[in-house]
Amino acid sequence: MPFGFYMIMAAQFFSALADNALLIASIYVLREMAAPQEYEPLLKLFFTLSYVLLAAFVGAFADSMPKWRVMLISNGIKIFGCSLMFAGLHPLAAYAVVGLGAAAYSPAKYGILTEYLPPRLLVVANGWIEGLTVGAIILGTLVGGMLIKPNFSQALLGFDFPLIDTGVDTVPEMALSIVGILYLAAALFNLKVPDTGVDHKVLKKNPAYLIHDFNHCLRLLWRDKLGQISLATTTLFWGAGATLQFIVIKWAEQALHLDLSKASMLQGVVAVGVAVGAALAAKLVTMRASVKVIPLGIAMGIIVNVMIFVTDMGVAMALMVLIGGLSGFFVVPMNALLQHRGHILMGAGHSIAVQNFNENLSILVMTGLYALLIRLNFSIDTVVVAFGLFVAGTMYLVKRRHEANQREFDAVATLDESLHH
Repeated sequence: MPFGFYMIMAAQFFSALADNALLIASIYVLREMAAPQEYEPLLKLFFTLSYVLLAAFVGAFADSMPKWRVMLISNGIKIFGCSLMFAGLHPLAAYAVVGLGAAAYSPAKYGILTEYLPPRLLVVANGWIEGLTVGAIILGTLVGGMLIKPNFSQALLGFDFPLIDTGVDTVPEMALSIVGILYLAAALFNLKVPDTGVDHKVLKKNPAYLIHDFNHCLRLLWRDKLGQISLATTTLFWGAGATLQFIVIKWAEQALHLDLSKASMLQGVVAVGVAVGAALAAKLVTMRASVKVIPLGIAMGIIVNVMIFVTDMGVAMALMVLIGGLSGFFVVPMNALLQHRGHILMGAGHSIAVQNFNENLSILVMTGLYALLIRLNFSIDTVVVAFGLFVAGTMYLVKRRHEANQREFDAVATLDESLHH
């Protein structure tokens, strides 16, 4: 891999690290405010709203200038959102501003891979990016959990700089300050991300044109035989993954009697499994074999149901690693296939924006349904079973659709068969 790829990874790592630490810190702020418990999954809903509402614009924005500059601007927006929460803005509103930065960041982050690397390296590049992102999720949830842990937070608050009054006097202020520093580190790495030299499209100023262009790209990807399968699977995966974050926290509190700090660390254990699965997929799965991982999505949905029988911490950790491992091995090839088809059909930024629209619409719907079930006082066991069966059933339908497509035309045979490492 060229040196610039490692700068892209470093920028992504620190940005994702801050995103996940901020989620735990935001949940803590909500609890300090004695906010209703259904507000917690609504954090994710507010975060992803920008991905859906601005999907027609962020792809065009990402393709209108060098990707490193888009990433830098986006991290600046995230820092601003973090600062608003520090200043006392409601966590849901402040987290929505951070989501605005994330929505603009994503098309550039993934789009630069297709500009910078040849198609044969996309699976292994996605393996690295997903593995590193998952590492950031692990560390981010751990950092978030540590920052709100009483002993650790009080030790940090007790530290004073000579002759400087930082104005940081509470646990939320301290946590948000450290998250802001992580975003700043990501912004500094953005300055080292290479300019790929790809010609950029002039950003159209007519919103109606941009919406029409986005709708065209959306239809194009859903009509493509391989595009629709990879888009359906990644859409389901990210919606399920976002919901699982909150399910794990609530389940750990009720079944294992863990507090938020420890429950967030169990959430990180899932990410360990994802990292292992992503690394194995990058090493073992060719582009042509990518569609063969679909049954793993069905298996993941079925295995999630085992959670309702678990009360032992050791068994819980093993189960979380297994669920994460299946997820990582499943999503990396699907993501690479989707990027490959999207880049061919419409260009990197537009393709990622279409992907983000679908995936984050799924997150909105699934986290919204989860918040509703919690509001209606459904037990966490009922929620877990409904979630697992929905994932398994939907993935089975996607598998049947792919088999029907293949009977019409063998699109898989057109993909590159070489290994990507």
